[in-house]
Amino acid sequence: MKLATLKNDTRDGQLVVVSRALDTAVVVADIAPTLQAAIDNWQVVAPKLAEVYQALNNGKVANSIAFEQADCESPLPRAYQWADGSAYVNHVELVRKARNAEMPETFWTDPLMYQGGSDAFIGPRDEIKVASEDFGIDFESEVAVITDDVPMGASPEEAAEHIKLLMLVNDVSLRNLIPGELAKGFGFFASKPSSAFSPVAVTPDELGEAWDGKKLHLPLTTHLNGELFGQPNCGVDMTFDFPTIVAHAAKTRPLSAGCIVGSGTISNYDRSAGSSCLAEKRMLEIIADGKPSTPFMCFGDSVSIEMFNEDGASIFGKIDQQVVQYK
Repeated sequence: MKLATLKNDTRDGQLVVVSRALDTAVVVADIAPTLQAAIDNWQVVAPKLAEVYQALNNGKVANSIAFEQADCESPLPRAYQWADGSAYVNHVELVRKARNAEMPETFWTDPLMYQGGSDAFIGPRDEIKVASEDFGIDFESEVAVITDDVPMGASPEEAAEHIKLLMLVNDVSLRNLIPGELAKGFGFFASKPSSAFSPVAVTPDELGEAWDGKKLHLPLTTHLNGELFGQPNCGVDMTFDFPTIVAHAAKTRPLSAGCIVGSGTISNYDRSAGSSCLAEKRMLEIIADGKPSTPFMCFGDSVSIEMFNEDGASIFGKIDQQVVQYK
């Protein structure tokens, strides 16, 4: 099934069930007022939502409404946990190679992960507000999962059972702030502003054979200012699959229901598929030409991120954002 959160006068929005075609929706406040409320009691709530979803797709819901992606918050407008991995190690290897830095062998066996700000996500059609272009504004096109409660020390096999929803991510990065922050030895903070997620979150069964329980085997398409920037396949060259990175996140702590775990920037060794962030393209230019020629985003630039099924239909809806100056 497909779920979304409509903007209203509350922090957490209104949960709706969305049709497979993304054209109609139905408010389900009698089942769960918010997505967090649903995921808190998923075993009881999910079957009820699934019944509504089936009825909606069959045209048997009398009180359905038109679904407008522009009216959406991120599915979880705020979350108890946002942990972003870097599952595509070839991306990390490329970035380090561009600055002539050796990559530790442990990067291939021990996942990288940072804890992002989860108290104020922005909607999939909201503006990306940044104070200065000098910060090095970049997008990162990713996939993320939402879990229910994951016990501490869960194995990857156990973690797989706790993945309940998937969605897309624009993990906004301020590249020129990152080196100074990492040099302090405490990781990202100011360099990682609010992220945005796709209008719709979907259950794994909605993805059919494209989801094998561990990886999502479909291209993720990114456009920059209306021009195709990249469409690497999410299931290719993914060093650490989702159960592995969820288990990594739960290694020393339990994960509460509503935890979001991201894949990191989608990246393929086949560079003809393009890239999922500006930093990677700039690194390839540095390796080839000694210097980057692609600029970071400027005020007025736009980015869109979307995934399509084999029939060409949008699965999660579209993240479509413009960068503006914060005043």
